Amino acid sequence: MVLEKNLNALREQLKEFPQEVVLIAATKTQTKETVDEFMALAPDFVLGENRVQELVDKYDEKYTWHFIGRLQTNKVKYIVGKVALIHSLDRTDLAVEIEKQAAKHNIVQDCLVEVNMAGEMSKGGIEPDKLFEFVDSLKDYKHIRVLGIMSVLPNLEDKDELDGEYQKLQNLYQLLKTKKQENLDVKYLSAGMTNDYLIALRHGANMIRIGRYLFGERLAIK
Repeated sequence: MVLEKNLNALREQLKEFPQEVVLIAATKTQTKETVDEFMALAPDFVLGENRVQELVDKYDEKYTWHFIGRLQTNKVKYIVGKVALIHSLDRTDLAVEIEKQAAKHNIVQDCLVEVNMAGEMSKGGIEPDKLFEFVDSLKDYKHIRVLGIMSVLPNLEDKDELDGEYQKLQNLYQLLKTKKQENLDVKYLSAGMTNDYLIALRHGANMIRIGRYLFGERLAIK
């Protein structure tokens, strides 16, 4: 189950960085019982789910939940009102549906805009040079608030190249922080997972999404 020594090691590593970091436990394929055991050990963590059905099945209102995976428009209605933050806003039709469902709940749904830094076809996210245009297109959505950006960086063996991609991401984040817009309150850079969270932290990430490091290898999906 939980690799407690890794949890403690992670906390020690965080002391080396100046920023306050939101820790997200990526609970994909983990059971509800495992989630409960983990949160008893680490109540300061947020829970992050990649799949809508898993989130619905595990949902417990006493925890804070984020949706961190690709989101289909027809699944939005199942998570708005349950998740504190959607990490994967990356297209207009999704924004329209989030706005619609948030209005039904009479809430403002906090979101991050997902950016696809390397243009990988297998991943969601908008192109970096389209970020400001997309954020500007959201200005009239009264039930969406953009709190920053999220990215899943490529799994590169060349660490210098990966470092360069993270620097570009940080630059984009810092530029977005200068943009003035009523429904824009940029405070989060969500980047870094088990294989690259230290690099992400060095480049200013203040949300990291950790799964395997905490739970071990994922269970097989049935």
